Amino acid sequence: MQKLSHLAINAEGFIFNPSTGDSFQASQSGLDIINGLREGRSDEEIARKLTDNYDVSVENARRDLADFRGSLKSLGLI
Repeated sequence: MQKLSHLAINAEGFIFNPSTGDSFQASQSGLDIINGLREGRSDEEIARKLTDNYDVSVENARRDLADFRGSLKSLGLI
């Protein structure tokens, strides 16, 4: 998660990658996922946080996490 640690992220979900100059926008749940990954939390811990904070089942939280990881990977961030 080295690349994630270099991102500049504000509370509104604006994400700036100083290495490339790219910027992105993430939802609050996306920020929760990124912060969990940056903190080294397991997928289960991140999914649990999503179920605690949002009205979502564990299955949906896991699926959303996997989808978001795929997006981060396609952007070269993980």
